[in-house]
Amino acid sequence: MKLRVLVLGAGFGGLELSSILSEKLGDKLDLTLIDKNDSFYFGFSKFDVMFGHKTSDAIKLHYDRIVKPGVQFKQENILTIEPEAKRVVTNKGTHEADVLVIALGAEYDPAATPGLIEGGNEFYSLKGAERLREVLPNFSGGKVIVGVCSTPFKCPPAPSEAALLMHDYLIKRGIRDKCEISIVMPFSVPIPPSPDTSKALLEEFAKRNISFIAKHKVNALDTSRNVAVLDDETEMPFDLFLGVPKHKAPVVIEQSGLAVNGWVPVDKTNLKTQYPGVYAIGDVNSVGTPKAGVFAEGAAKVAAASIIAEFENAAAPSPYQGDGTCYIEFGDGKVGKVNVNFFSGPAPAGTYTEASVELVADKEEFGSSREKRWFGNAD
Repeated sequence: MKLRVLVLGAGFGGLELSSILSEKLGDKLDLTLIDKNDSFYFGFSKFDVMFGHKTSDAIKLHYDRIVKPGVQFKQENILTIEPEAKRVVTNKGTHEADVLVIALGAEYDPAATPGLIEGGNEFYSLKGAERLREVLPNFSGGKVIVGVCSTPFKCPPAPSEAALLMHDYLIKRGIRDKCEISIVMPFSVPIPPSPDTSKALLEEFAKRNISFIAKHKVNALDTSRNVAVLDDETEMPFDLFLGVPKHKAPVVIEQSGLAVNGWVPVDKTNLKTQYPGVYAIGDVNSVGTPKAGVFAEGAAKVAAASIIAEFENAAAPSPYQGDGTCYIEFGDGKVGKVNVNFFSGPAPAGTYTEASVELVADKEEFGSSREKRWFGNAD
């Protein structure tokens, strides 16, 4: 008898889980992987598009490259999810399974921040990065704000990276002395679980004359006056605004009854939802780790192990530790690294590896190794 698995979403979590189940179960597996898109890209590669280093096509990994035992990919739009029945209706048909894994991630809602669409630029979506690729060459100087508009948000280091890479970009264009760069973040420090990482980033901000505005969010943009209005009504004038838009669960999740307070609650030890045979991994859940691909990947490993254990009547796997490694662009051709663990100790803790040119190769290996694992050998 084959195990029928339905995986919704082909991001870090969906791709890793599908790969593990294929490797471990082989011809005992009947897995359908569904995503509305035809391709995947690493989140960090959006900066390459934004600053004109790569085209959008160059960063995309197409799902039709996936050839794995027991796995078939379908590009379909998910219309309804029935968690009790483990049934999903898409624009092309109905799918049922023994195990349902929800890995649909978080979506962006720029309209939730007044003025962001009209007067700012979100840089978290690929479309946003593509738009900025056209906007940035026409920017001739002034006040640049990198602002977080809501929490939670994906990849907590990304606003810091954006500011440091913007500094490099403006230096190369010869207009850095005509610009001011500020970051508005809801945290007291850039990376709260890792004081050493935060210290290193704050030192780099100071060296580059980048202002760090802590413990605040951007509530609105007044486009008539080109001012960002913070959550305490403080106003910051800007000439270029790079925003982290509000994140939310996909509408189909809200309509399914799976969400509580916006996200899907799960057992943090194994990523199971309240519905038997239904898991939620990655950004779509409220497990308590950052919304970042590496944590979705870690959750996928535990969920896959749990699925296999139940199928084979074996012992339950070790609980999810909530750990992951994030690479951080420090600008000037250097990359740093932070290892964070959220569940092993009394509080989240992180260790920092100093930014270096050598870690650039580590980051590239991080991407290429996953491309090979999820899509086969790179072309």
